[in-house]
Amino acid sequence: MKLAASWSGGKDSAFAFYLAKQQGHEVVNILTMMMSEEKSFFHLMHSALLAAQADAMGVSLIKKYVSNETYEHDFKEVLVELKAKGVEGLVTGDIYDVAGHEEGWLSRVCREIGLKPVRPLWMGDTKQIFLNYINAGFKATVVRTKLGKLGEDWLGRVLDRSFYDDILKLGNVDPCGEDGEYHTVVTDGPCFKKAIDIVETRKHRFDNNFGYLEIKDFVVKHK
Repeated sequence: MKLAASWSGGKDSAFAFYLAKQQGHEVVNILTMMMSEEKSFFHLMHSALLAAQADAMGVSLIKKYVSNETYEHDFKEVLVELKAKGVEGLVTGDIYDVAGHEEGWLSRVCREIGLKPVRPLWMGDTKQIFLNYINAGFKATVVRTKLGKLGEDWLGRVLDRSFYDDILKLGNVDPCGEDGEYHTVVTDGPCFKKAIDIVETRKHRFDNNFGYLEIKDFVVKHK
């Protein structure tokens, strides 16, 4: 099936993209919703870094600018455009229903547009998903944390077995961050033809609610 992939730039969207291709689907685009010309809507990913990920994977990036008030309308609008170009379904990294939307939101939206939702991680065990993810060879770095759950010292950590063991020791944090405890940026993996090296970063604290790792410089290199 010909698919577009909902793309946050983080581990779950990257793993779902990879698994969809492993299942024999053709993933022709990655789609990111943007809050501004420079920053993505959910993960605050910089536009240049999203473009670097698309280049590293050899896939076309589509960016759609949205607001809180018009999110569903704008999301549907771009799905209609993709369907007109032959896309049959949308792959997402959702494990559970999207936070902030009613139950079954994605299924409803796809049904109204006439696309099939493809969710390789749906309702999976988050411990096993994490282990499968790192065993597949992905590399991801923590770029956002929910303070009170994970401190600023977690910013910049790479997801590996040590990260997994430390998360489990906390006891109140989902291994995949399904309560928004952390978000990541993927810089390498089995679906990457090139790798991204993070060169310079800076940590920020916003409103005492979350920590944010600004990626100030990076390079894309051949593997």
